[in-house]
Amino acid sequence: MLILLYAGWHLLRVLEIVYVSALFAVVLSPVVAKITTWKIRSWHPSRPIAVVILLVALFGALFLFFRLGLPPVMRDLKEFATDLPARIPVLLARIKNMPLADKLGIENITTRVETAASATAAYIVSSLPLWAEHLFDIVTTIILTVYFILEGDEVYKYFLSTLKTGFRRRMDGMFRVAEERVSRWLIGQLILMGIQGAYSLIVFGALHIRYFVLLGILMGITNIIPIAGNLVTIVIVFGVAAADSWPHAFLVLIFYAAYTQFENAWLTPRIMKQSVDLMGIAVLIALLVGSTLAGIVGALVAVPSAALVAVFADEFLVQKEEALPAPPKV
Repeated sequence: MLILLYAGWHLLRVLEIVYVSALFAVVLSPVVAKITTWKIRSWHPSRPIAVVILLVALFGALFLFFRLGLPPVMRDLKEFATDLPARIPVLLARIKNMPLADKLGIENITTRVETAASATAAYIVSSLPLWAEHLFDIVTTIILTVYFILEGDEVYKYFLSTLKTGFRRRMDGMFRVAEERVSRWLIGQLILMGIQGAYSLIVFGALHIRYFVLLGILMGITNIIPIAGNLVTIVIVFGVAAADSWPHAFLVLIFYAAYTQFENAWLTPRIMKQSVDLMGIAVLIALLVGSTLAGIVGALVAVPSAALVAVFADEFLVQKEEALPAPPKV
């Protein structure tokens, strides 16, 4: 046991990739099974063909979205970044006319902005190897997920074969319940993504943000990562809005902050309760623990992991009351 714990500590990153891959395989397996039921005349796609169809559909949609949609947005952001040094003095002149502006240290803001920009650029350059490592982890996770989808049944049967017969039936029943709950997580997450996308479309459209349809859809897609998923997108939206109107840019941040509070405190717990049958407080705690332990990846798999823990707790920890004997007939 000590040797296993020692090896597990040194293989923590590998185990994290394997766990995330297995979890996504469980989530996507019902989709693959649905594709295998398609019928083209007398032909049904096999499981490997269904996986290929799913991957082509996902990556094809993302490629078209980023290839056709984002270039005009990034071009405008580049122009905005070029014009930003000339815009800052104008903005500062307006802020100086505001009440209590002298208390805010406006005179030093330009220097602070330049220092922050230099630090950001240095961080991006220094963290390129780390991002390359993350990209390798993502590719590895995708490959392992495909293998788990294709060979997961054999791995599962082999695992059950190592258990005693009575305990094997109990574990099999528990894992089937867990699989159903984890699979329903995807439905709840898609609902949250749709709500975030619709809200963003309405707000961006009302504020006359350029490319509001594209940016609203991007907000919905990046919502798949709880808590931090929309941060990069909202920075892009802020830049696009600031290129036309600083008030609209800050309104974007205000509306985004308001929605984030509403989603994290009310919307996510209730939707996830309906989909994975978890209490709202359990969802919030899972998100906090997951993001603290493993950052973005931890937040992404926090809710389905909590569903697994809940199933194990129901099976092994919760003391179920035995049925009382019927009272004797008089």
